Amino acid sequence: MPTFPFQQVDVFSSQPMRGNPLAVVVGADSLTDAQMQAFANWTNLSETTFLLAPRDPGAHYRVRIFTPKQELSFAGHPTLGSCHVWLAHSGKSPDRDIVQECGAGLVRIRREGTNLAFAAPPLRQSGPLDAITMLRIARGLGLSENAPMKAEWVDNGPGWTGVLLGSRTELLALQPDFSILAGLRVGVVAPVDRTQDDTDADFEVRAFTAAGFEDPVTGSLNAGLAQWLIGSGIAPVTYVASQGTVLGRAGRVHVRQDGDDIWVGGGVTTCIRGTVQI
Repeated sequence: MPTFPFQQVDVFSSQPMRGNPLAVVVGADSLTDAQMQAFANWTNLSETTFLLAPRDPGAHYRVRIFTPKQELSFAGHPTLGSCHVWLAHSGKSPDRDIVQECGAGLVRIRREGTNLAFAAPPLRQSGPLDAITMLRIARGLGLSENAPMKAEWVDNGPGWTGVLLGSRTELLALQPDFSILAGLRVGVVAPVDRTQDDTDADFEVRAFTAAGFEDPVTGSLNAGLAQWLIGSGIAPVTYVASQGTVLGRAGRVHVRQDGDDIWVGGGVTTCIRGTVQI
């Protein structure tokens, strides 16, 4: 069986095992779709990525992103984790933005101190949710029908909806009913009250996936939320979001608007390095 370089990294955290894990297979051009999907199913992580030679002359590398069940055109923490591994294996340190080719097109990535950040891709669907979907989400989150709740589409590929609550305490207390939310990807965000909340972040985020579990730290969701929150004046042009608190993680997502671009970044830490046979 062919042997490939392999890393497992932790994304959106400077500390191992406190962010969102990602498996990365390097030089995977010879693998079939079925082999990639089977390996992603075996790792059983939220995403596994495969680095390949780019097809677009403007890209430094190409990545394919798989959940245990399907391929994704784009995802945030796999983008940063894959770039971290590509930099380590290529030995390159471009003096300009790194360009990743993926199913959603070309994504720009840059170094920001010790972090990596990607330019948020355009939203595929935005604007208010319809009344039926909002009612379903409210019930699935255990909120009363009269609870104050703002909700928008923040879909940049995976299909995220965004919900804004009034307090971090309310957000952390949520116990979602995934049988009601089945098929929906629901991201929930709330502002931090520095006089009451013991955190260094400005917002708290939780991500409830369509597959029925909570994601630890989610780049694509935070990118979509940032476009909504900054665009509507709810959030400043620079802020930090905390995610994964309920799961015992300490994810930190750094968001910054630069001109027309919103950059979403965080730390990446290598936890496992070796080879894998597929």
